[in-house]
Amino acid sequence: MIPQLSPLGFAAWRDQASAGLAPAVLPLVLDVREPWEVQTASVKEDGFSLLVLPMREVPGRLAALQETLGPDHPMACLCHHGMRSLQVANYLAQGGFTQVVNLQGGIDAWSQQVDPSVPRY
Repeated sequence: MIPQLSPLGFAAWRDQASAGLAPAVLPLVLDVREPWEVQTASVKEDGFSLLVLPMREVPGRLAALQETLGPDHPMACLCHHGMRSLQVANYLAQGGFTQVVNLQGGIDAWSQQVDPSVPRY
């Protein structure tokens, strides 16, 4: 089962995940929304790196993600409300990633709980 992480709990998760990484390496937020959604509303990198990879492209990029990141890289999946990202998180876990969480409520909850400057749509 994929851990569900509220946007309010993200900073603590990010800080804990960073503690296990090399100094120049950051936890990853994998935004699986479509490009038009990311243009409408997006998170700002803050102690994490951001990769926008639409859900439909994840299967074709799984091997590259494994090679680039490694299976133990901390990753939080993000979408609009948390459903697509949960599916992607499950897929990544089945593909061998060991530190995957889902940002419950997605960017909509992020806007409400963390950064009200992020537009809601």
